[in-house]
Amino acid sequence: MSLLHHAVRQDPFAELSRFRGEFYSCLTRRADALFELGDAVLCADGPVRSLVELSLVGEHRRGHGGLYDALAAGRVDVARLRRALAAVPLPRAADNQLVLAADITCWLRPDAHTSPQRILCHTYGRGKDQHIPVPGWPYSVICALETGRSSWTAPLDALRLAPGDDAATVTAGQMRELVERLIAAGQWRDGDPEILIVVDAGYDVPRLAFLLKDLPVQVLGRMRSDRVLRRAAPPRTPGTRGRPPRHGGEFVFGDPATWDTPDAATVTETRLYGTATARAWDRLHPRLTHRFAWTAQLGALPVIEGTVIRLQVDHLPSGATPKPVWLWWSGTDATETDIDLLWQAFLRRFDIEHTFRLFKQTLGWTCPKIRTPEAADRWSWLILAVFTQLRLARPLAADLRRPWEKPSPPDRLTPARVRRDFRHLRPNAACPAEAPKPSRPGPGRPPGRKNTRATPRHDVHTVRKTDTAKPRQRKSTTPRPRRTG
Repeated sequence: MSLLHHAVRQDPFAELSRFRGEFYSCLTRRADALFELGDAVLCADGPVRSLVELSLVGEHRRGHGGLYDALAAGRVDVARLRRALAAVPLPRAADNQLVLAADITCWLRPDAHTSPQRILCHTYGRGKDQHIPVPGWPYSVICALETGRSSWTAPLDALRLAPGDDAATVTAGQMRELVERLIAAGQWRDGDPEILIVVDAGYDVPRLAFLLKDLPVQVLGRMRSDRVLRRAAPPRTPGTRGRPPRHGGEFVFGDPATWDTPDAATVTETRLYGTATARAWDRLHPRLTHRFAWTAQLGALPVIEGTVIRLQVDHLPSGATPKPVWLWWSGTDATETDIDLLWQAFLRRFDIEHTFRLFKQTLGWTCPKIRTPEAADRWSWLILAVFTQLRLARPLAADLRRPWEKPSPPDRLTPARVRRDFRHLRPNAACPAEAPKPSRPGPGRPPGRKNTRATPRHDVHTVRKTDTAKPRQRKSTTPRPRRTG
């Protein structure tokens, strides 16, 4: 799929300064310290390893005590910052379509016993198909996809999952609020193509489409290869008695005998995957039951029809054996052009992994040992604002490459290379933070006195199954007669 980068406004410095001023207005407490902390992340030499090292960066004019105090006691107007992120220029497809990708990434905190609201996060181990649950804070992040094969995305929203939250329900509510903000910001107008939402197999795609059916969106996601869907109900024969059927024959992903002739098929030659063959079947839906997420649904469950796409490639760049990919799209009556655009848009979804890697390995999102989840949310929004400034500075940055690195065209600079030149761009952009006032540090705890207030410890939230076994019978309390003789 050809994605075109939506050009920033005529003066990139003015757009960067406007966002920096709006970001500063979103900081309602400890604003100067939080703003300079973000500049320290942007101007630091090399990856961020710890918070205390950021206090030594020249752009951070305060001590390390003010830095930690800003994260612990600062305040961010999240609603206003979300509106500011939705108002910046966003990447679009060739037909002016917005493509949004949602995924969950985890901030692992296995040893933080004093941090509340931790959840067991599924991570991949070194073994084959090995899942290891590690305590941490999961975050649902939504990004707008960038041009083609790129490490750039446009993060628009982040939400930490609380214990007991359902990922599909939370993501649906998060996506609904984001789409409404995009419409209010003028990013989508009547007559524009519907917004395409791309997710992976961890989401219940039909349920996500059902929860967002009243919005101008389309949902595309991957399904597991062991799923079984149903065809549309056959027409009812006149004179037949009884209740009409709601479902047709089965469509088993693992049984080719149930597929029949596809409604559309395409063959595309690619550079990385060889020949890519895509086949599509129209109007397939899952057979829902009153379980799991549909327990509270009253009455008859809906029939959510969509298009199933099976993608098969010749080889993978890693050399592994390629397996077929099954996709489900909330639209119907797809043409061959739609099929090609859809499976290529799904491949672009994996660009969000580059953003997560940059957050964690370069910007130091998961490096601080923050105790409270509120401070973690504050730091997470700071990282999103930092990355947005990098994206706005993209057309202004020069290629400050290492002697052993290959030169890159100006429009192909990675976020890490743009960050190298941000220190030179910062003097030309707005810097609303004021210089610190001369002061003396507080007395702190008197020498020799220990901390008498122990920090409470919190258990990791786990989902417990309801015990449906029959209760054991109590033993009789009547004393047995003592044996004599």
